[in-house]
Amino acid sequence: MNRIERLAATLDDPLLVTGLVNVQYLTGFESSNTALLVDPAGDATLYTDFRYAEAACAVADVTFEQTPRAVVPALAERLSGRRIAVEASHISLADADTLRAGGIELVSTTRLVETLRAVKDAGELEIMRRAAAISDRVYDELSRQPFVGRTEAELAWWLEQAWHEAGADGPAFDAIVAFGENGARPHAKLRDVPIPEGTLVVVDAGCSVDGYASDCTRTFFTGQPDGRLREIYDLCLQAQLDGLAAIHPGAVGRDVDAASRVAIQAAGMGDRYGHGLGHGVGLDVHEEPNLRPESSSVLEIGNVVTVEPGIYLSGDVGVRIEDMVVVTEDGCERLTAVTKEPVVVG
Repeated sequence: MNRIERLAATLDDPLLVTGLVNVQYLTGFESSNTALLVDPAGDATLYTDFRYAEAACAVADVTFEQTPRAVVPALAERLSGRRIAVEASHISLADADTLRAGGIELVSTTRLVETLRAVKDAGELEIMRRAAAISDRVYDELSRQPFVGRTEAELAWWLEQAWHEAGADGPAFDAIVAFGENGARPHAKLRDVPIPEGTLVVVDAGCSVDGYASDCTRTFFTGQPDGRLREIYDLCLQAQLDGLAAIHPGAVGRDVDAASRVAIQAAGMGDRYGHGLGHGVGLDVHEEPNLRPESSSVLEIGNVVTVEPGIYLSGDVGVRIEDMVVVTEDGCERLTAVTKEPVVVG
């Protein structure tokens, strides 16, 4: 059963897929201007304009219909009088109004395609293992680079080049390189400030391979890994190991997240770990399932998630350690190399 057929088996009404990544997942077709109509019987029609027509004609298992550049108004005419389900997270209010004005009865749905995407098949996992292996290799090369005296922006630029040299298609997202007090900001902005000795440097980066992302964070020491910096690093590492140990099929996202908080809370730093433990990774860097305090996600074999606790001391330093794992029958298998010891850089 292909992906379109799997989606069709879940439908009561025809679904208009307008999320571009969801269209790509279902068909392999990449476009900035497209929609896919999937019928409960398994029939699928792909809509796009002249610019993408030749590529769309080559897509298997779909019927192609060329539209003007304004796809949604064209669909309002072509689907008039029908009851159509739409992706609430991927259609604007303006587009919904256009479809209704054309005489279409809309039914709101959420996460139908995202639920399918959350469980990776063997082909997807093979690509993600390649992306993770490149990530490991680039981080190993990064650990051999001089840090002291270079700026966060310079190291981020080095990473962007390194992804290409290592065989990736490029970065999956803008890298975070943050030392000292900037490292205490989970989504820090790059600075042109030289990195000093005796601090921690948080590096959060990932690559893209055949459309799939890697996502990994390491915290480096520019000096001896001892004293209070080593203590908070070890505490963060323990939180990650506890989170990893809680991952298994059937585990609920909020429970896995809670397991990662025990050691940090016991150390009196619970308020310094303010984000969720992790998130799914795939065609998007952030997708289903989620490991957060409010998460009701139930883990399944084939889910790929990050495990990334962090400790952030405002105005001082931050620590985050992140790895990607795939949920297996017995627990989880690491994709990126799980860190055990701090890495010292010059």
